[in-house]
Amino acid sequence: MRTPLIAGNWKLHKTVPEALELVKALKNQVAEVKDVEIVVGPAFTALYPVTEAIRGSNIAVAAQNCYPENTGAYTGEVSPLMLKDAGCKYVIIGHSERRQIFKESDEFINAKIKAALGEDLHVIFCIGETLEEREAEKTWDILKTQLQNGLDGITREDLKKIVVAYEPVWAIGTGKTATGDQAQEAHAYIRGQLKEIFGQQSAEDMRILYGGSVKPDNVDGLMSRSDIDGTLVGGASLKAADFARIVKFQAG
Repeated sequence: MRTPLIAGNWKLHKTVPEALELVKALKNQVAEVKDVEIVVGPAFTALYPVTEAIRGSNIAVAAQNCYPENTGAYTGEVSPLMLKDAGCKYVIIGHSERRQIFKESDEFINAKIKAALGEDLHVIFCIGETLEEREAEKTWDILKTQLQNGLDGITREDLKKIVVAYEPVWAIGTGKTATGDQAQEAHAYIRGQLKEIFGQQSAEDMRILYGGSVKPDNVDGLMSRSDIDGTLVGGASLKAADFARIVKFQAG
């Protein structure tokens, strides 16, 4: 059985005091939750204060990005070593906003994944197609390419520290959500590709998250699907009550 993982990506939101207020409220609301891995992703400035605030709780912390070198003349960047030092367990790599806005390539994303794994960080590896790509019926080609290139040189042992997040770009921040059937179809395809690359067992063990306008009122339906193992939540993770309800999904 794959342990569900519910992760919140706070993106460019929350000052340090606001981040602490949110995570302290969340900590109380999810304190009794078992059998679900809970992750929050604050901005860089709030990482260390948040990790201190949730110490000893059932919540882990993710960074939203990293640079694929640990030290050097890279003004403005943050390394995997620094993230580990700040108390992070996870780092989000390949998010569609990094791909679309900052033009990050599959090869650069692959280098980040390897660097993060080198510091024993776990990776939430994001892939997904744009609206134009879906309408041009290129979804499967895009997912296959992003998976193959992003995981190039990754071993089966490495894979144990990686979670894949499928995020259809057309559903992020738009209020549109992939239907349960669309999401399940994409997740099943991703698992099939992982089987081809890494084998049956690794594919079955891999957790695949859905990201794209996840809310309290649609999480139950998404989590009832056989290949959806969790969610990567954006806007709804900025309110403790909303995110707590997502964490307490009813997949029944």
